[in-house]
Amino acid sequence: MEQLGLLLIFWYGILHAFGPDHLTAIADFSIGKNKRKTMMITILFALGHGLTLFVFALLLEKYNISETTLGYGDIISSVVILGMGIYLLYMVFTDKIQLKKHIHNGKEHIHIWFGDEHNHSNNDTKSAFTIGALMGIGGVRGMLVTLGFIEGQAVDLTMVLAFSLGVMIIFVGFGSVILYINKNLLNSKQNLKRIFATAGVVSVVVGSNMLLG
Repeated sequence: MEQLGLLLIFWYGILHAFGPDHLTAIADFSIGKNKRKTMMITILFALGHGLTLFVFALLLEKYNISETTLGYGDIISSVVILGMGIYLLYMVFTDKIQLKKHIHNGKEHIHIWFGDEHNHSNNDTKSAFTIGALMGIGGVRGMLVTLGFIEGQAVDLTMVLAFSLGVMIIFVGFGSVILYINKNLLNSKQNLKRIFATAGVVSVVVGSNMLLG
């Protein structure tokens, strides 16, 4: 039964990752990033997501949390996605998304950054973990259903690892799609603005639908 329970958690992670809010968040963070950063973003987002669900699952073992309280998690996820969309649209319309090409060791490199000054900080990867953790609150109710199938088993770290692995498989696959976009389409300032504007609009639509749904 233990192996079946872990398999159910793993499968739930896969299904959970296909949510439009999760894929939208991955796209928002990964567009314009290099291969290493894109993979780091997807992995950290999945780990942050799984960690939050693990913590809440432990709390739910000890405390009876009402359906109304759990519903606030969905609101938090919706606001995060909506806020990211508004931020991207603001950066597009204020022309604060920059693109610079240069040749290094005979190969052309493209650098994309927000704001006026270019830097090489790791804020994106740190933020991906934080956003993944915040959005994990919105998946608590779905996790409850899955845990119901394995009632009687104590929630432990292997469960969050199984869930995170399921999420990670989909996120990394979707990250590969974003990498293709980064490599083949983000080659001009005009394309850059179009793609980020599209990502912003999709985020606003998804976040708004979640809030109104």
